[in-house]
Amino acid sequence: MTRSNLVFLLPLVVSALLVSSVIASLDVPFMVVNKKVSQSRLKSGAEQLIVSIDIFNQGSVTAYDVSLADDSWPQDKFEVVSGSTSKTWERLDAGATASHSFVLESKVKGAFQGSPAVIKFRVPTKAALQEAYSTPIQPLDILADKPQEKKFEWAKRLLTKYGSQVVVLLFVGLFVYVLVSPSKSNAAKGSKKKR
Repeated sequence: MTRSNLVFLLPLVVSALLVSSVIASLDVPFMVVNKKVSQSRLKSGAEQLIVSIDIFNQGSVTAYDVSLADDSWPQDKFEVVSGSTSKTWERLDAGATASHSFVLESKVKGAFQGSPAVIKFRVPTKAALQEAYSTPIQPLDILADKPQEKKFEWAKRLLTKYGSQVVVLLFVGLFVYVLVSPSKSNAAKGSKKKR
């Protein structure tokens, strides 16, 4: 090999080594965590919150000792009715999903802004625990005074939801009616012919 060929190949070899080291460093779990809250008012005057947290391992390797902690619910405002605000899994394989939910109840009126849940996991190649955070939730208005539903509000909702389908059905019905019903001019012509 000549010196000019070596000068040309050296940057290629260096870039290949850099690319392979970057790809090797990407062999880690990548956690995507979605936190959702649904509210419902109870007849007892309290509000029930169902908190669901879905963890997706989008990385290329397994995560070990996965722990979830959602400590953003103050005990003076919320009571855990069922489930727990924390959960652990032994492992979460690459491409796998884990879900956890719990139910809270609140009798305290007011606005609440929760923080993301924290997920900690271990990677075999690193000694320190890794952390991931869930998506934040929208601000919650606990026990908010809901305005009375206005008259015909349900009709407006139905029309906005199904209005286009109703119009199509009306056009089809009108078309069928025009085809099936005899016209007045044809009826008049038929009566003249009989005479």
